[in-house]
Amino acid sequence: MTPFDESERRIWEGSASAYAGSFAKLCAHPVERLMDVAGIGPGERVLDVGTGTGTVAQAACARGAKVSAVDADPGMIVTAGQAAPAAQFQVAALPELPFTDGEFDAVVGNFVLNHVGRPRQALAELRRVTRPGGKVAVTIWASPPAPGQALIGRAIQAAGVKRPTNLPSLEPTDDFPRTAQGLTHLLASAGLAEASCETLSWSHRTDTEEWWSGPAAGVATIGQIVASQTPAVQAEIKQHLVTLSAEFTDHDGYLLLPHVALLASGRV
Repeated sequence: MTPFDESERRIWEGSASAYAGSFAKLCAHPVERLMDVAGIGPGERVLDVGTGTGTVAQAACARGAKVSAVDADPGMIVTAGQAAPAAQFQVAALPELPFTDGEFDAVVGNFVLNHVGRPRQALAELRRVTRPGGKVAVTIWASPPAPGQALIGRAIQAAGVKRPTNLPSLEPTDDFPRTAQGLTHLLASAGLAEASCETLSWSHRTDTEEWWSGPAAGVATIGQIVASQTPAVQAEIKQHLVTLSAEFTDHDGYLLLPHVALLASGRV
């Protein structure tokens, strides 16, 4: 396990409830398209890796698939199990999954590659547990980030806050360009055939309090940056967020935050 993986385990421990009330709604947007690309339908054996609060598992069950799902955090597994009682859940994490070679018809990971220290090795493991001819499909956030995705980061920067040194980044040899070309190449380098990628763009509807609730509770890396500050600095960050949010406020007072993700797939 890399230092990045260890940091991710700590960051997400105990965050299921706060995530469900904030960023989970955003991350749900690509789910239906992800399943379409993976070819998920009735009777398909599906593995959802990094299930989080179970959004993908629940949607796959609704399509009649036979769903297994894993997450590194036990709290996420409990929450996901409540959302999708027909699925089989267990605690497990990339790059080592507790399944046999070729066990699934389709394997999906909704934003899971953003949270692993060795993405290429993770994809190779997804390929291993997929049957010959089956599909692997994943999403990641694009870089540079869309304006809505960058909003909290801008508020943090406006407050003069720097990324804490105890939050590691990927090793340069493990990182890759967060572009359609970069993600396609990563899938191909992990042994997946017919690798392709599409760009998903949408505006996430939320309000300032909901959008702030995730970082305020320490959810994700951005939340760890916020949580590591004094109460006074946290209040300053929130005030900057409120000010900057005016750019995205609709006539009804809600925020419409532009986001861009990449959805890539390949065949085993």
